[in-house]
Amino acid sequence: MPKFAAGVLNFQNNVYPDKRSLFETLSTGQSPEALFITCADSRIETAMITQTQPGELFVCRNAGNIVPPHSNHTDGMDASIEYAMSVLKVPHVVVCGHSGCGAMAGAMNPEGLDGLPYVKDWLSFSQAAVDVVKATCADKTQEEQMDALIEQNVLLQLQHLRTHPAVAIALAEGRTELHGWIYNIGSGGVTAYDEDQKKFILVDERYAEAVAQHASGGHSH
Repeated sequence: MPKFAAGVLNFQNNVYPDKRSLFETLSTGQSPEALFITCADSRIETAMITQTQPGELFVCRNAGNIVPPHSNHTDGMDASIEYAMSVLKVPHVVVCGHSGCGAMAGAMNPEGLDGLPYVKDWLSFSQAAVDVVKATCADKTQEEQMDALIEQNVLLQLQHLRTHPAVAIALAEGRTELHGWIYNIGSGGVTAYDEDQKKFILVDERYAEAVAQHASGGHSH
């Protein structure tokens, strides 16, 4: 805790003064560009990966970057998604999985979760992804199966997102886009799902046109 307290003091004394105008603007409201759903894993730093400033990402984190499908049972994810879509009207939603995900390892081997009833129940929202991998990757190595599960889980959660009324409305109105990402902790690489190729490809390839426009001073998101 002393390390964290010292960090706060450093922020107040050395970081905040340089960004005072930004924080003063943010104190009156927010207009983030994306709802960013990722894992609670401590090794993931969303602002560092995306090089974004405060106010640019509306972040939801949980074990396994899971989005429960819409139901009559309300939880924090439901409320956050609804707020992001209906009030903040974010133009992009990213579901970002990551390499070495302990949640996905647990989903693949639920017998190891007998002492963690809440975790076991939560990871049931990834069961379809597990079943797909077991059906299609039986001849693969354990590592290859895990990599496949991390990808399949992101795609499954994107499906779940579409069942939420606020997301369905935004998609129907053409005012938001869904994105599936995988972050590799060891290499720093990010892949993104390409709908045309039906696979994850390097983020610079997936967004080549948009990145080029952004670099040239355009306003493509």
